[in-house]
Amino acid sequence: MTTNAPGPPPVGESVGESVGLRLVGIGRILQRQYEAELATIGFTLRHLGALGHLSRHPDMSYSDLARRSHVTSQSMNATVRALEELGAVQRTLPGQGHAARLQVTARGRELLQSARAAATRLDDSLAMNLPAAEWDTLKKLLEKLGTLDSPPVGG
Repeated sequence: MTTNAPGPPPVGESVGESVGLRLVGIGRILQRQYEAELATIGFTLRHLGALGHLSRHPDMSYSDLARRSHVTSQSMNATVRALEELGAVQRTLPGQGHAARLQVTARGRELLQSARAAATRLDDSLAMNLPAAEWDTLKKLLEKLGTLDSPPVGG
């Protein structure tokens, strides 16, 4: 006896409705747009991440900076060297037995401001596609989703 029960949907159809995969795709598009904006000032997203962390936590070690940026220490050393070449950070050597500190320079603050302006332009272009109330809802939902790697409340 044969049944006419439907089988699983084709892979392409079921995956296409995934909210997570849609967010990944949109994220990649936005990443390329933002990287293109940053390239006009000789900057990358990796530079931005490291410089942003350093501006908020100036006493951060290279290893902490690498961990926060989800890269190896060797990769972070290369990023810091590039930031030094851009004039965005300055290494201070406090003396024998003390770790070097990285200080965000005036040029680094200018680059951060330029990166913020680029992010604002990108947001403004996105916001044009939604009514203001939906844009505000989207920002709130994305803020909630941004806590996904945190332990659940009450868990």
